[in-house]
Amino acid sequence: MISQQTIQQILSRIDIIEIVGSFIKLKKRGANYLGLCPFHGEKTPSFTVSPAKEIYKCFGCGRSGNTISFIMEHEKYSYVEALRWLAAKYNVEVEETAVSPEVKQLQQTADSLFILNNFARQYFSENLLRSEEGQAIGLSYLKERGFREEIIERFQLGYCLQTRDAFAQTALAAQYTLEYLQKSGLVVVRDGKPFDNYRGRIIFPVHNQTGKVIGFGARIIGKSDKAPKYINTPENEVYIKSKILYGTYFARQAIDKYDECLLVEGYTDVISLHQAGIENVVASGGTSLTMDQLRLIKKYTNNLTIIYDGDAAGVKAALRGLDMALEEGLNVKLVLIPDKEDPDSYVHKVGAAAFREFIDKNKKDFILFQLEVQMKDVGNDANKKAVVVNQVAETIAKINKLEDFTKQQDYIKKCAELLRIEEGGLVNLVNKFIREKIAKDESKQLPVDHEQQYDDNAMRGAAADYSDESFNLIFKDELQEKALVKVLLEHGMKAWDDQMKIADYIFSQDIAEEMIENQAVVRVLNLYREMLSEMREPTDKDFVFSQENQVSTLVVSILNTPYELSEHWTAEKQAFASLEQGFRKYLGIDYKHKALMKDEKTFKDDVVSTLQYLKLKKIKRLLEQNQADLETNNTYEKFLELLPPHLHIKEMEMEITKLTGSVFKKL
Repeated sequence: MISQQTIQQILSRIDIIEIVGSFIKLKKRGANYLGLCPFHGEKTPSFTVSPAKEIYKCFGCGRSGNTISFIMEHEKYSYVEALRWLAAKYNVEVEETAVSPEVKQLQQTADSLFILNNFARQYFSENLLRSEEGQAIGLSYLKERGFREEIIERFQLGYCLQTRDAFAQTALAAQYTLEYLQKSGLVVVRDGKPFDNYRGRIIFPVHNQTGKVIGFGARIIGKSDKAPKYINTPENEVYIKSKILYGTYFARQAIDKYDECLLVEGYTDVISLHQAGIENVVASGGTSLTMDQLRLIKKYTNNLTIIYDGDAAGVKAALRGLDMALEEGLNVKLVLIPDKEDPDSYVHKVGAAAFREFIDKNKKDFILFQLEVQMKDVGNDANKKAVVVNQVAETIAKINKLEDFTKQQDYIKKCAELLRIEEGGLVNLVNKFIREKIAKDESKQLPVDHEQQYDDNAMRGAAADYSDESFNLIFKDELQEKALVKVLLEHGMKAWDDQMKIADYIFSQDIAEEMIENQAVVRVLNLYREMLSEMREPTDKDFVFSQENQVSTLVVSILNTPYELSEHWTAEKQAFASLEQGFRKYLGIDYKHKALMKDEKTFKDDVVSTLQYLKLKKIKRLLEQNQADLETNNTYEKFLELLPPHLHIKEMEMEITKLTGSVFKKL
């Protein structure tokens, strides 16, 4: 783990305008900066960056966050990866917290392999582009395949010389150990001597999501009956084949942009499509898809289109592992390339525009396509048909998420028609598989996280069909709880009276956690209280840059507002006050502009209103419980016992309602 001291050094140097401005063009607009949102296509700028609050907000798509979350979202990095990226940019030395010797050894091995792989990548690239053998054999081969030099450099392709130990000797001379050379797969030892494992081959570096080289694929040039076509890096601390999709680093932003991931089989398929301008593409390396690979795709999009050769092997490869994709909630389509072509050869043959058009026109739904393939082998064999019916039902049962219910019903209807069976019977069979899966999952007794987080945009989107009254009824608790956080963040350190600050007053009111539904609000309150107990003065930054995602998300959503006071606000306010006074005197009326005349003590009204609301909420719960006790205990003695506290709670409710007028402020 990165130490807190390092994190604080990074946070102290962050300039959100500099970071965001390195990815998109920003223009100053008042106190903020405005630009085109990098997360969705738009022609009119709605992406706002606040340097004062150190947050961003798109009022088009609703995405918001801080500098770290921007890097995480834009580059698809984890929190730690984003911190390391920022540390490298600001020349902050990353200090790790104390870890076990085993973990420390693992980290050191991984770092050593990254360094070695980068050295090898540079060596192979130099061979390909600069050496006489590399140009004559490797580069000429790639150009014959139609690859231009700029795409070769972009994917950092290389060439390993035919000399049996040229790389091994170079690496050993550069002080790289034989142990790591073997672990990386770059060198093998035979008869006690090191030999280059990839000699005479084209080298394809494999990158992780941050662009670091984690391994290599080495392709033989020409045909050979003895040697394998490809040699890949053996699994080690940084290269785990089941978690890798080739080209992810180069495709991640295009996948996000088009909201679709194209999956092909080989390295050259990816590179050819990128060269043709089709960049939202990755490769599986010819293996069955794994759950880790599917989750990697889902990190960028829910839409997966698999493009494979149209032969029997290609069809089988396309169908393997896709039930797992349905469980992950992916929308899976298949495209089979015709005429015994592969994506590499077909895009060279027809061109980029025709290739895209072919993909769009020939996408087939995975489940229906799978059923069509299976039905071709069934014929009139009732036993085979029964097997197919069971397989289809089990596949459809994998689509068991609530939001996909309509999709599931649609599949049942279409499959029943293709199978020529009763729809009701297929429904029963699908439900049987769903029940079995639920029972199996429950037996595992895994902990379930029921916590859900909403920002204001998400809530309003979900309530789009409600009236204002309905929205307030449903989300009033949520808004009032957020109002408490907003007051703390904006006014917590201001004076309540001569004895205490606003924050002290709020926490003196004995706010019970059970009074608050939103657990993110509870967490913010607890963190704020902890900082006060440590004699620290909490700031927005402590929460905006919190490592706890629920805290950061909540606070950013609360701090974001579509309107900001201009730099000339103070002068304009004074001028307006003088002008307003003249108007009021001239018109003889008590006119008052609420937005401009709101004075400093109004925030105290916010505090009182919010606290009274939470107290009223607690009282209502007590009232409901007491009412239930009155109804369930029908003896006269028990009734007399419960009636006084019930009346007292009712009086408290009326008193607080009278104080607040039943009108509570919304964010």
